[in-house]
Amino acid sequence: MFPSGRRLDRSTALFVTLLAVGFLVATFDVRSSGDSFTTVIRGGAQTLVSPVQQGIDFLIRPVVGFVDGISNVAGLSDQNVRLEAEVRQLEQRLLETSALERRLAELEAINDLAPPEDLATVTARIYSAGASTFDQIRLVNRGSDDGIIVGQAVIDEDGLVGRVDLVTKTSARVRLITDPLVSVGVRVQDTNQTGVTTGRGDELLRLDMFDATQPVREGAVVLTDGSLFPPGIVVGFADETKSADVGFALRTTVDPSAAFSQLDFVKIVVGWSPLDADPEATDPLVNAPSFTDPGSERE
Repeated sequence: MFPSGRRLDRSTALFVTLLAVGFLVATFDVRSSGDSFTTVIRGGAQTLVSPVQQGIDFLIRPVVGFVDGISNVAGLSDQNVRLEAEVRQLEQRLLETSALERRLAELEAINDLAPPEDLATVTARIYSAGASTFDQIRLVNRGSDDGIIVGQAVIDEDGLVGRVDLVTKTSARVRLITDPLVSVGVRVQDTNQTGVTTGRGDELLRLDMFDATQPVREGAVVLTDGSLFPPGIVVGFADETKSADVGFALRTTVDPSAAFSQLDFVKIVVGWSPLDADPEATDPLVNAPSFTDPGSERE
């Protein structure tokens, strides 16, 4: 038979009491240790409490670490925000520096450009385009005060850009060779055969050759022939190989050499008089103000 619960509780309590008394007797042996009673009490208490402290520390440490982790994450988030702002500023400065370097390179290239036959030129900067993307015109910051007249050729480091078709004292309008109103007398460099290119807006130039006896090969260099523009200026490159049909003119396309969407600085050839220039075209505009609305003066 098992002892009753009451007797079991009394036996357990007696055992725990004896164990505690034995522990205290072993701990409080003041004579053998030579320590004061207070020291012994403190040491015994520390011995009893240490396991409890270790258990509490075991439970609390992860919580403290979690709180510290949250604080560190918040600090890192603020630091990331600051770093991102600094990166954006550096990227903006880099873009500005790249733009200045590109502009300087364009200006150096246009200044180093040798015009055909060592003709006199005036460097101009494009400050505006047409009123819409369909307008094949550009406005430059040079006018009759700088020797600009209607009909003069406009070039850049890549080749022929267009011709001046409107002038004031301080500004001029350039009609690009891609404009349907602009025709350019040309010759194919490798065959020396002549023809005429005509603008077609955003499409490639059309090349018509009426007396061609040899084919135009893809990639052939097409130059001005000196009839409408100074001779020897690169206009573009044949886009495909084409032969003349029997009894018909040779018609093909030419990819312009100038990058019209990237134009910034150009040179206006002032030392050559084109055959198609109309001197009277500048008279009513010499005293006119600078352009303010490119679309309002469109022919």
